[in-house]
Amino acid sequence: MEFIQNELKEIKELLIKQSIQQKEILTVEETAEFLGLSVSRIHKITSNKEIPHYKPGGKKIYLKRQELEQWILSSRIASTNDLDDELDSYISRTNKNLSS
Repeated sequence: MEFIQNELKEIKELLIKQSIQQKEILTVEETAEFLGLSVSRIHKITSNKEIPHYKPGGKKIYLKRQELEQWILSSRIASTNDLDDELDSYISRTNKNLSS
């Protein structure tokens, strides 16, 4: 019996995650699930205006999934290889300018 209850719980969680992936507008709770953060953390970053959000009527907070994805991607940390490539490119440009 416990096995079946665990299986049903897993199916329910998967359906919720799938539903979130398909929705364009998310609640704070859905956003927390989507980003893997706590609800309190979502409230904190919205109150600090660190992330774009909407408050129609001034109460309930909504977030756009697409804007969340953009926010995530805007926080990219360059890899060591990226930095090496950038340095090589800069040195090449500098050497060309010195030669001219």
